[in-house]
Amino acid sequence: MVFHPPAWVPKLPIDPPDSIPIVEFMRNEAYGRHPLAKSHNPYTCGITGQTYSWPEFLERSELLARGLGANKTLGWSPNAGTPWDKVACLFSLNTIDYITVAYAVHRFSGILTPANAAYSAPELQQQLVSANVKVLFTCLPLLETALQAAKAAGLSSDKIYLLPVPNSDGTFPTQKTPFLTVNDLIRQGTSSPELPALQWSKGQGARQPAFLCYSSGTSGLPKAVMISHRNVIANSMQHYYYEKNARERRGVTTQVVSAPLPFSHIFGLVTVCHSNPWRGDGVIVLPKFEFEAFLGTIQRFRANHLILVPPILVQMVSRLNVLEKYDLSSVHHIMSGAAPLAEDVVRGLQKAYPSWNIGQGWGMTETSTVVCWQSQDDVHVKGSGSLLPGARIKLMAPAPDDGSAPHGREITEYDTPGEIYVQAPSVVLGYLHNERATDETFVHHDDGRWIRTGDEGLMTIVPGSGNEHLVVVDRIKELIKVKGFQVAPAELESHILGHPDVSDCAVIQVPDDRAGEVPKAFVVRDQAFEGSDADLAQSVAKHVEATMASYKWLKGGVDVIEAIPKSPSGKILRRLLRDQEREKRRKQGSKL
Repeated sequence: MVFHPPAWVPKLPIDPPDSIPIVEFMRNEAYGRHPLAKSHNPYTCGITGQTYSWPEFLERSELLARGLGANKTLGWSPNAGTPWDKVACLFSLNTIDYITVAYAVHRFSGILTPANAAYSAPELQQQLVSANVKVLFTCLPLLETALQAAKAAGLSSDKIYLLPVPNSDGTFPTQKTPFLTVNDLIRQGTSSPELPALQWSKGQGARQPAFLCYSSGTSGLPKAVMISHRNVIANSMQHYYYEKNARERRGVTTQVVSAPLPFSHIFGLVTVCHSNPWRGDGVIVLPKFEFEAFLGTIQRFRANHLILVPPILVQMVSRLNVLEKYDLSSVHHIMSGAAPLAEDVVRGLQKAYPSWNIGQGWGMTETSTVVCWQSQDDVHVKGSGSLLPGARIKLMAPAPDDGSAPHGREITEYDTPGEIYVQAPSVVLGYLHNERATDETFVHHDDGRWIRTGDEGLMTIVPGSGNEHLVVVDRIKELIKVKGFQVAPAELESHILGHPDVSDCAVIQVPDDRAGEVPKAFVVRDQAFEGSDADLAQSVAKHVEATMASYKWLKGGVDVIEAIPKSPSGKILRRLLRDQEREKRRKQGSKL
């Protein structure tokens, strides 16, 4: 049974355009965006208050592109070469020029690959190499890491540029470097020749990647997800029209959005940086999340809508005494995504702030973010909302163990869980240079191409409204979600196996009050190791901390065991380890 959006969800008035770049969609009112003249400035710095109007923002992007085009060592031209000759990496804290850089790269039919600002040099190096990056944009706080990674990846220093990022006090770093900044390039662009118009063929926006975002998919190591221009356009339209009626009923045309999410993450990149500005909203930008700075931006800019991840909401409910110091009366709507949100967190915040409407959404990198979203008129605390216009879901039971069928039966009943399969115009092109993973994840049935999400869910009818909502009940895929960031067990396991005193290992997720989940490792000692289990556990933890981003650290602990449970084919039985860990924690809890 294929599930569709409820009857109240409006259909998209036009098919998402497939032959234009994202920036044309964002600025051209003919495609349905909120009038530019009546829109908030798209991005405003939450620390300095610096902002640009829509015309100024678009002009800066065009001038930045001209400045890049004047760099003869790059040799970039809008209609020469292929998009893969013009891949730029953006490794930076959030800034109001983040999307300025993206659109400047797109002006050449180039591709932008955002990198997590928490990455270590080896992690960034891996992305630079796998995406074949030609230009690196970074910022002073991350420059040392960027330079190490660029050198190891063979990227010359004359292809590194800096974005301005303010200090927490509103000043800007004064450190002198030999690198040009985005503002330097924009100044160069004012005296550089105009670039020729892009000459795109019909359907190019649906075929051509705009972004390469890294995801572990349903399993394995991080992979480059090819997100087309049309994918981003489609999800922006889906999001807007889904929420349009509820906003109109409340007299909301445009609003101020505070969303302290990293723009390198798909949730920040598409939902925050594209969906909201397209409908005329203004986004308050913080370089990184700091609890009281975030609350201060709500008060200062009178933010109405917050887009958050569960760990931030957990902090809010556990620090209500801090919230009381700030005027949060402008807030009326909060949406949470990237990981499940506990019901008690929602209840706790609503008890303190009864006027807050708190909902959840669900999606993934491979769907260019949102598939389901909760309307303000139809909140179901345990669910992830109804389907956006143009999206379809079906639930599949597990495939037979005897291998008689590649997929299980299609579930036709409500409240019966199965793996979630999705069809939508926002479903991405596939994985770069990884046909096997693409074929395993993006499957073809008689009714078209579907993405296997690796999440287990059920469709339920919400009492009262009678609408269908998706409830995500478990994760079939092996990903660990730490503060909304993806951590691939396979990546950690590969790294831990490089420790000289470890002969085998497995990594699972364990619950954490603040992060949602954190990684925990089980290791088997090498026969030659003569130290204690405690010594080995400590050494393994330091081994990870030395070279990996902090959200990948083994904050769930390290257990030394005799053997890693595996199937006859050698596959790690992580579910068995998770069950054992859950039982262990249950017994510990019963004693406390």
